[in-house]
Amino acid sequence: MITLHADVVGSLLRPAELLTAQKQLAAGAISPTEFKDIEDRAVDDAIALQESIGLEVVTDGEMRRQSFQSQMTAAVSGFGSFDLDAFLWGEWHGARGVEKRPRPRRLGAVEKLQRRRFLSAKEFVYLKSKTKRIAKITIPSPSLWANFWSPKYSRDAYPTLDLFLADIVKILREEVAELVRLGATYIQLDAPHYGLLLDAKTRGFYEGLGWKLSDWLSMGIDLDNAVMAGFANVTFGFHI
Repeated sequence: MITLHADVVGSLLRPAELLTAQKQLAAGAISPTEFKDIEDRAVDDAIALQESIGLEVVTDGEMRRQSFQSQMTAAVSGFGSFDLDAFLWGEWHGARGVEKRPRPRRLGAVEKLQRRRFLSAKEFVYLKSKTKRIAKITIPSPSLWANFWSPKYSRDAYPTLDLFLADIVKILREEVAELVRLGATYIQLDAPHYGLLLDAKTRGFYEGLGWKLSDWLSMGIDLDNAVMAGFANVTFGFHI
């Protein structure tokens, strides 16, 4: 027999109430306290949905994030100016055909990265307090952040991609250590960029940063292992 295991990859669709509240908060129409109440309800509903169908591992639906990876840029300074397209550029295939979003022209870290707070600690603490199931928290794979390094705009802070990603690894290892201290036993690394290496159109961008395809596979995996190494009591998931 084959034993199957299933859990939510991380994100769930945000409910209409939360989407509206995000706009209201940005416009100053509701207070941060009112917004958090709405956000908490969205997380509670996401947990209840997963538990109702019998999942043993649950996430918070990533309701508190702009993107699955945006907790890094929200918690760490130095990434420069950017908008949502920093996370969404490329080709998206849907019911209306292919939608193309260009990569923001000036995207690239401009200062040494400095962690202002932990990325996901508060998310995890709330999730863990609301379920007796295994609470899964997700963090980005280090080499995913090559997207935020530019040989032009990052050269003063990080002359090479390797130096930039070394600081990303340091921040993520500190994050894992804090999550473990708080009781995390299941942490997922999000690494959808590995799939982009299979397509010549998107592979060209990554190889243009200075690593060949073989380097991306071997060095990227080394960076992932560097984040996970030494945390023997944690199950690490991997999202490709």
